[in-house]
Amino acid sequence: MVHLSSYQDRDFEVVDYSMYELGETGLQFRGPAPVPEALEPGSYIACIGAAQTFGCLCQEPFPSMLAKALDLPVLNLGYGGAGPEFFDQQRSLDAYINNSRCVVIQVMSGRSQSNSIFDTDGLELLTRKADGRQLSSVDAYHGVINELQRLSYVPRGRVDAALIRRLNRSGTRALVNETRQRWVNSYASLIQRIQVPKLLFWFSKRRPDYRENYLSVKGIFNEYPQLIDAESVRQVAGLCDEYVECVTDRGSPQQLFSRFTGQQAMVDPGNDRPDLGGQVWTHDHYYPSPEMHEDACTALKPVVNKYLQRL
Repeated sequence: MVHLSSYQDRDFEVVDYSMYELGETGLQFRGPAPVPEALEPGSYIACIGAAQTFGCLCQEPFPSMLAKALDLPVLNLGYGGAGPEFFDQQRSLDAYINNSRCVVIQVMSGRSQSNSIFDTDGLELLTRKADGRQLSSVDAYHGVINELQRLSYVPRGRVDAALIRRLNRSGTRALVNETRQRWVNSYASLIQRIQVPKLLFWFSKRRPDYRENYLSVKGIFNEYPQLIDAESVRQVAGLCDEYVECVTDRGSPQQLFSRFTGQQAMVDPGNDRPDLGGQVWTHDHYYPSPEMHEDACTALKPVVNKYLQRL
């Protein structure tokens, strides 16, 4: 069963996403739903990505801005919590992508990538292979750090030596490196099926290069796209026709207002993720602000237009 994001339930006070199911894909995307003429081969641009492409808590995300700026329909295939593994699995989207004029491919998070310890199905919740328990990415990686630290203090005579050696070899650093390589492989598998110009898009508050530390989950993840470093991006960019970078925090944090009353809104993330219940947002500190989406459109417009002129 494919996860269907509950962003609409969570964010309804602030934004109506006009969710719709795309064709026979079984997947729901942000609307309004395109009219059939807008999906004629060669008549639109496609954007694939996660919540940043979807446009959480934003009335007009950058795909919609691009559509207006270029006077061409843009199919927003942003999907909450998605990583490249998710899109690699969704073969029903291939025709929509390959019928576009070109495709903008967001650099997505590494925490949605499966590895030797966790299965993700390319989405934001991780299933621990050892016991089948489903965890948030923060809880999952926090558990890895704690377990490795605990085992490092256990006398070797009290635990199987082979297990210690395996865990030491597959420590947090090794797990991160493995996850990054699998992330690159997921992109490679997806990209090799795409037959139209491919524009890799970095959209974040930080630059790709960062120095991680392995003492905390925050130190490993950093800002979105979590876990992903410059070398990982370089490998994927080499598979694409263009690489576009937009580093901005303009307008963030964004104060949230009710679209009904104009007053300050309170968004409960527990409506989408029960594990995040107990906190209420009056400001959005995580997703791109409207101003950041403007910057994204500004960065993408000339590059996309260059490829439109070639066709």
